[in-house]
Amino acid sequence: MKNINLIFILFLSCILFSCNQENKVEEIHLIPLPNKLELNEKEFNLSQDIFVSGDEIFENELDYLSRILSISKSDNDGEIQIEKVSDYSDEEFDLSINENGIIIKATYPQGAMRAIQTLRQILPPNFEANPIQNVILPTLAIHDSPRFPWRGMLLDCSRHFMEKEFVKRYIDLLALHKMNTLHWHITDDQGWRIEIKQYPKLTEVGAWRTLKDGSRYGGYYSQEDIREIVAYAQERHINIVPEIEMPGHCTAALAAYPELACTDGPFEVETDWGVFKDIYCVGKDTVFVFLENVLDEVMELFPSPYIHIGGDEVPKFRWEQSDICQALKKREGLEDEHELQSYFIKRIEKYLNDHNRQLIGWDEILEGGLAPSAIVQSWRGMDGGIHAAQTGHYAIMSPTSHCYFDYDLDAIDMRKVYAFDPIPEELTAEQAQFILGGECNMWSERAPRELVDSKVFPRILAISEIFWTNKDLQDYDHFYQRVQNHYTRLDALGVNYGFEAVPISSNVTFKDGIFNYELVSTIPDVHIKYSLDGKGYERYTKALQLDKTTRITAVGTKNNKPYGEYQQTVYQSLSTGKKVTYTDIFHENYPSSGEMALTDGLKGTSKFRDGFWQGFFGDDMEVSMDLEEPTTIQQVKLGAYQYNLSWIMLPLWVEVQGSVDGEQYEFLGKGTHDISPKKEGQFFHEFDIQFPQKEIRYLKVKAKNFGTMPEWHPASGADAWLFVDEIQVH
Repeated sequence: MKNINLIFILFLSCILFSCNQENKVEEIHLIPLPNKLELNEKEFNLSQDIFVSGDEIFENELDYLSRILSISKSDNDGEIQIEKVSDYSDEEFDLSINENGIIIKATYPQGAMRAIQTLRQILPPNFEANPIQNVILPTLAIHDSPRFPWRGMLLDCSRHFMEKEFVKRYIDLLALHKMNTLHWHITDDQGWRIEIKQYPKLTEVGAWRTLKDGSRYGGYYSQEDIREIVAYAQERHINIVPEIEMPGHCTAALAAYPELACTDGPFEVETDWGVFKDIYCVGKDTVFVFLENVLDEVMELFPSPYIHIGGDEVPKFRWEQSDICQALKKREGLEDEHELQSYFIKRIEKYLNDHNRQLIGWDEILEGGLAPSAIVQSWRGMDGGIHAAQTGHYAIMSPTSHCYFDYDLDAIDMRKVYAFDPIPEELTAEQAQFILGGECNMWSERAPRELVDSKVFPRILAISEIFWTNKDLQDYDHFYQRVQNHYTRLDALGVNYGFEAVPISSNVTFKDGIFNYELVSTIPDVHIKYSLDGKGYERYTKALQLDKTTRITAVGTKNNKPYGEYQQTVYQSLSTGKKVTYTDIFHENYPSSGEMALTDGLKGTSKFRDGFWQGFFGDDMEVSMDLEEPTTIQQVKLGAYQYNLSWIMLPLWVEVQGSVDGEQYEFLGKGTHDISPKKEGQFFHEFDIQFPQKEIRYLKVKAKNFGTMPEWHPASGADAWLFVDEIQVH
């Protein structure tokens, strides 16, 4: 069988079944890759004159199959049969196609459904929208089962509301690719999306936010909507795990019921993204009465054995300042607010356990002591999952490094997703059994519904194969070729998929007054044209040599279709390419391009993880540079960035000093600003410091860190980030 698998890996994507008939399946490109497959030489004619039949345990699957094939069911043996066998695991199945028909074998309905989805991918793509007469199928035998029992996707419908039909559409897409879990994020600071009969203001107030233009945005799912969605998912054997955030990320609930907070409010549903200091008050028993009543209705709507309670990003400021919370801490003998949060989680867990449900939380629930039977979802890297598994707790892996599909492709492209292994090397074989699998996360802060497809696809194709297919069969090059053919099916399904990687990027170096500027693409068959300062496009064939500040615009094409755009400006000044010496080194998470980042001629964008920003956490920036010869200067510019909900603040001031010998420095100028630290959103500010002409050789630039976050900020008392990008000297 090992040889058969090897042949399959090498030749599955290019095996052709030679035939001139119009509706003959000539190629098979299954995603995820089956674990065992044998191809035969004969054929089967699938027509609408045949019937489907099977064991009564598969009644739901027979109905589903007859619908997608537009054929009838029969009480007698049909040409397509679903047979019950013994001793297969939940999702294990056989799918065989011979010259007489199609046979699916499974022990459980879940396995039969996975087989049907495999058959669905074997059919021509146009079958998705319009089942056709007389399709010639290749004969084959597949035996398959998943690598991991938990294969999920998080869909965040709190930050941006997504209509019922859109959610059902994603359930279909998950089923097609053999995923089995929809982690449905339906409450947060920006919106409460689930109707709770006992607390109507949760949707009357909490489901709507007022935007800056005064318009009202939001929506929610009625209990009737949720029952319909759950039933739709159950038919396809997709388990929906609801996430009801607590004790933080609950501003929408507090806007509806402010008495649940430690302060009097009032509160408004948040319109921006981030972490907010007002949370459920752990010292009030009424909070637990409220949450238990909410969970009662949630559990009635969702049959899932798991309830996700979030537990992440919980600022403790309000608890620290609350007399009743501090009294609870003292009464329970708790050492700190982390243990207070653990008390909160354990109390909710007991309630869920008493109702035969299991609690899932983000890896912050480890802090202060893990609830006895809780499942940890590890997002801040793999460490949370590792710790959980090493202590005998189950874990779900979804680290930001590989699984956050709201991140742009420059951080996580399809190849990187495919390189993800949910089993950390640190675990023994016994400990690894506690890794249930993983999830890809589609957070929607910056991805409203119309952007979700292009964020999720094609990266979810990689994650589906990682979670399903045995590790020794995974091969990116083979997978990539199957993806190219799979696009026709996604087209038929109306999926507005995005790119596999950043279509166009650049490699830039500076030497002897010249930028060597390369346009690159990691995607095969992308052709690039470029324009300099908007003066018309030329085909890109080799690196550009640029001797001044220049704006480069590039466009890509693939298969004669537009495939990405790129724009960047290189800035040349007296400091470009000069070595920089740091008094305090930048933070390791934001090194940009190392010690040349401030003089490489490249500025950062609004994506502060783009690799062009240098970050200093709690520290000032102080750097010096040697201009290599006496130079007359009169202006220094420094770019900075603010996004206060990510703790990134503008420097308080920037100061410039000059020296002729590198020993004695004199003050040249200082730049300040009057921008409020409360200003919302992400924005840039360029400090432009001008002074009388001065001949110097050595330059020193200081930027004063904002310090600690003020009391009004959710992270009050935490160190601020200082982000800078480029020093220009003129």
